[in-house]
Amino acid sequence: MRIMAAFALGLSSLVVGGGTVQATAAPAFQLPFTCGESWRGTTSSSAHGSKWEIDFNRGNSPDADLGSAVLASAAGRVVTSAHQGNSNGFGNLVKIEHAGGLASYYAHLNARFVKAGDTVARGQRIGTVGKTTMASRKGMPAHLHYEVRAKTGTWPNNIKPAVFNGVRFGYPTQTLTSKNCGGGGESKPQPGPKPGGNPYSPERVCGSGYKRIDSAPLGKAATVFLLYNSANGHNCVTTVKNTGTGGKSAVSAYLEVKGKRRTTDSGNFQYYAGPVRAYAKGVCVKWGGSAGATRYNSPFEHCRG
Repeated sequence: MRIMAAFALGLSSLVVGGGTVQATAAPAFQLPFTCGESWRGTTSSSAHGSKWEIDFNRGNSPDADLGSAVLASAAGRVVTSAHQGNSNGFGNLVKIEHAGGLASYYAHLNARFVKAGDTVARGQRIGTVGKTTMASRKGMPAHLHYEVRAKTGTWPNNIKPAVFNGVRFGYPTQTLTSKNCGGGGESKPQPGPKPGGNPYSPERVCGSGYKRIDSAPLGKAATVFLLYNSANGHNCVTTVKNTGTGGKSAVSAYLEVKGKRRTTDSGNFQYYAGPVRAYAKGVCVKWGGSAGATRYNSPFEHCRG
């Protein structure tokens, strides 16, 4: 009975007989994309060594997804963040080890934002969708290659079926909407502003109808956010302070639509810089901001708006 209960809870070790073995809960995996985004996963690639590997896309053209945010699907420790060169077809790869004897792989990334040894939270931005691979491969479209492996066993038998939001992926093809909305803890809701903290969320700054599609930390001082309003096709950028709120300090936010002049809001502000808005439906944007001497500058990305 105890064994059955342990398997139902997804534990990696059990209480057996008279001995006690500390149980470790398996990670609560979520889709590795921004909350609310819908992505189509497929296992049809002839390059796959297992039927459990997934390639994710959501755009209608080969590079429509280039630069889209990739998030950690569960909390863990980064053990690999490197370009694999010609050793395999993964290109820029991030590998995260998790509780329960599992590791998640994020391949072909355009950019990597974590390094080996980092501890990451579920929902943390670890890179962007790309098409990096070995030099001999040409014409690969931008996509995320995702898989989960057991830390023991040999390839490809150690590749396991992916589970998102508690449900096994619908192999061979399924479109899912991301529930990777918490950022922080594995199952705890995110707290609201602490007393004396920042009462302004990026949604409050940008206004009704805007939803987050990307973000980047500016050290501990602030976070710059990119939002999009699907009703009017406008992007919005704001830099929201995390520390020193209520007192004025130097922060900035900017938005540049490809082919147009950059718009920037900068100064000494109490709570946030921006909002900076521009129409960008179907056009690539460059965005970023600063808090003191710390800056973030994106490449041109999010070309679908």
